[in-house]
Amino acid sequence: MAELDGVLLSRMLTTLTLAFHIIFATLGVGVPVMISLAEFIGIKRNDQHYNLLARRWARGFVVTVAVGVVTGTIIGLQLSLLWPSFMEVAGQLISLPLFMEVFAFFFEAIFLGIYLYTWDRFKKPIYHWLLSIPIFGGSILSSMFITVVNAFMNTPQGFTLEGRTLTGIDPVAAFFNPAAPTKIFHVATSAIMTSTIVLAAITAFMILKGRRGEYHKKALKLTMVTGLIFSFLTALDGDISAKFLAEYQPEKLAAGEWHFETEKGADLILFGTLNEQGEIKNAIRIPKMLSFLAYSDFNAEVTGLNETPEDERPPLIIHYFFDTMVTIGSYTLFISLVFVVLMIWKKGDPFKAWLLWPIVIAGPLAIIAIEAGWFYAEMGRQPWILRGYMKVAEAATTSNYVWLMLIFFFLLYGVLGTLTIIVLRKIFKNNPAEAELEFRFKS
Repeated sequence: MAELDGVLLSRMLTTLTLAFHIIFATLGVGVPVMISLAEFIGIKRNDQHYNLLARRWARGFVVTVAVGVVTGTIIGLQLSLLWPSFMEVAGQLISLPLFMEVFAFFFEAIFLGIYLYTWDRFKKPIYHWLLSIPIFGGSILSSMFITVVNAFMNTPQGFTLEGRTLTGIDPVAAFFNPAAPTKIFHVATSAIMTSTIVLAAITAFMILKGRRGEYHKKALKLTMVTGLIFSFLTALDGDISAKFLAEYQPEKLAAGEWHFETEKGADLILFGTLNEQGEIKNAIRIPKMLSFLAYSDFNAEVTGLNETPEDERPPLIIHYFFDTMVTIGSYTLFISLVFVVLMIWKKGDPFKAWLLWPIVIAGPLAIIAIEAGWFYAEMGRQPWILRGYMKVAEAATTSNYVWLMLIFFFLLYGVLGTLTIIVLRKIFKNNPAEAELEFRFKS
């Protein structure tokens, strides 16, 4: 019983850390892209509004990076402290991407410091913009390398396991595991999409508060156009991911879609509930769509969850996380499309309250979608920590003091989250864009 409690507590602490870190990790990938894009447009158009956008976004980004560094470091420590058996087996294989992730972060951090302290120091502003490339490049590479580790846990390869002894170790084969391409693409596109929607939500709220100048309008246009592009790319990756799961993790696809019996022409099930008898109620069924998503064939056979042994089936609750992720993603795609259409249409006005409020709402919803997607990804691998080789219960620490760590880190994340909000409010509330813009134009 104590061992089971240790497993549960280890899972709770890891979940807490990842759920907190994923917010800052997501912004850490997407915001640098927007900073670089805004500065580039500002230089090409000689437009101070976009240049100021890049400056102000960069200030806020530094705060989120600082918190992301703390939580990212904690994750590395918790891997060894909470999951020692996993690290004993997998450590020799995942050390390569973990090392490269640290290198990519250092690369990003060095150029971020140079970027921040060299504004207006170059005769040609394009030279300063060039410094933003290694920043967003480093952030994307950093996310890519850590995603490779997660992908390896889903589709491990590059070794032979005999008991707890590894033979035939091939870190390169482990690095290029089958799950890596789809996961990397999805992490990158969804991170940029989420970041743009969060930035758009903040801007829309400011416009609703009466700040209807060109600065805020241009900011909203830039974020919503970029949000539309990456919302579409994220949806496209969803289709690619479904096909990957059908081939490599059919039990995860089946659990997420509540698809129990192997059949041809399988329906896609959206929403709904399961009763005590395992019957699906109040769901929306799209005939044969699951077969199409899985194999691009409406009559293809899709493996049901009943083909998987009971002790190896993912929890059925992941269906709700999948629905949440897809619903919010569809929502952001729709409102981004509406905004862009009204922006292009000569008689359209995308700055009306009836559209601005849904954009504001989309900000926190986008964060919820990221969390739901992460829960779907991690819980969908259960009960495995290393699919096919090691279960979560085998990998957890046997320490009796995990509950103390859980309390400590819960309080730590509460303090970090509160301080982040306070600092960001201080940075921007006491220095409104209009005042800074007026100062720069006068200068």
